[in-house]
Amino acid sequence: QVRLVESGGGLVQAGDSLRLSCAASGRTISTRVMGWFRQDPGKERRFVAAISATGLSTNYADSVKGRFTVSRDNAKNTVNLQMNSLKPEDTAVYYCAATAASGSWPATRYDYWGQGTQVTVSS
Repeated sequence: QVRLVESGGGLVQAGDSLRLSCAASGRTISTRVMGWFRQDPGKERRFVAAISATGLSTNYADSVKGRFTVSRDNAKNTVNLQMNSLKPEDTAVYYCAATAASGSWPATRYDYWGQGTQVTVSS
């Protein structure tokens, strides 16, 4: 079982930056694909970014390309999402997710989810 805890959310103004962190416990994430998703109230959860187990491959939703950067530190069992040039439409609850051990790339299924952290961007 992998437990994921997100942190770093908050209220910022448009154009500001935030860095979200996801701390994993219970099992190592070093062999798992890790992803970030976000969800607006009343809407489906949407993909934001993902990073392969080695960290050598990443992919991003078109809406965040060039502004967000996902990274990982397998030694610390953490994953980060650096968010720059934030826009009001980035407002959402952000979730960290992990695949099963030895998850394939790109991931098609995430088995573990955090509780989420709220990001609010004011105009």
